[in-house]
Amino acid sequence: MPDTLTKLAYQTFQQGKSYFGLMHKAVSTQVLNLVAPPSIEQKRKAKPLSLELIQTIQKRMAEVLEADWQDVEKGVYPASLVFDNPWEDFFRYYPVMWFDMPEMWQRVNAKRYQEFDAGVETEGLPSYYVQNFHHQTNGYLTDTSANLYDLQVEILFNGTADPMRRRILAPLKEGLKAFSDVLPSQIKVLDVACGTGRTLRNIRGMLPKASLYGVDLSAAYLRKANQLLSQFEGTLPQLVQGNAEELPYLDNYFHAVTSVFLFHELPPQARQNVINEAFRVVKPGGTFIICDSIQMSDSPELAPAMEGFPETFHEPYYRHYMTDDLVARLKEAGFGEVSEQVHFMSKYLIARKPGVVAPEVTKVATGIAIE
Repeated sequence: MPDTLTKLAYQTFQQGKSYFGLMHKAVSTQVLNLVAPPSIEQKRKAKPLSLELIQTIQKRMAEVLEADWQDVEKGVYPASLVFDNPWEDFFRYYPVMWFDMPEMWQRVNAKRYQEFDAGVETEGLPSYYVQNFHHQTNGYLTDTSANLYDLQVEILFNGTADPMRRRILAPLKEGLKAFSDVLPSQIKVLDVACGTGRTLRNIRGMLPKASLYGVDLSAAYLRKANQLLSQFEGTLPQLVQGNAEELPYLDNYFHAVTSVFLFHELPPQARQNVINEAFRVVKPGGTFIICDSIQMSDSPELAPAMEGFPETFHEPYYRHYMTDDLVARLKEAGFGEVSEQVHFMSKYLIARKPGVVAPEVTKVATGIAIE
């Protein structure tokens, strides 16, 4: 069991990330106001968060960090996982992020939300995906974007992006108990819209022997995922470029499916299509876990923060997502039991596919001599 000093080190580590995120936002805002002063309309629309709301957010952030550590103490995942931080990427790409900001600010002020360099390939991608989400230069379609993404999200959430991702791990481990007769190496878990592989990296830390799979629309983000995941010993996750609305896998193939921070970036019908596909590929008795933004139904007290999010970060489908009934969508697809959790700025839906868990044949490699 981790000792008190290890917990103190974790708290100090997270506090440092939080302070850094706040400092970056404060400095970048000051620079932005000097370089590109907000228009009268932007000033009119700006609504600073109340002190009460800020205190609520701080309380929820402290709670998600405590939950993260409690899972370490319970043995859900090792303490080493909560200290996993891409320091090399931080020192290499943080300056790049600053150099990218002037171009980003220009797009924001000009309201250019679908702007891509001439060499960026967008043909064949869903139209809803061809966006400068988060005002990201070239959206999710370049290696530079992939290199900056995790750093940007960590700063956005003041160092809590990974703790929020790790809230899927306990229900994932619990759901896999339904397949206790299956060898650890034959457990198959799919992460839908795996991006740069941070969620898969966390899953690998908890399930070192499982067969992991990831699918994403962005070849650039899959290259980054392969780079990050190859740092672990053992079998590499199998990464495939594909559309989550048409998963390239057999029916009833996976023991569990996860999806983190995807659904708020999908239009309504695409959300249902992805849920339908998750239902198709997960085994009877298997679990599908969604981690995404909070919604009005579970966090009405954070309405001001949610209402300002879509414009501030260019999230064109977020307003609909805020009130979308994801439980109803899961039920429509065929899932039975659905439970919900809320941690900090994220909510979690844990859905089980009905049906009897069928015994699985254990495959053992054998050598056959032929005369």
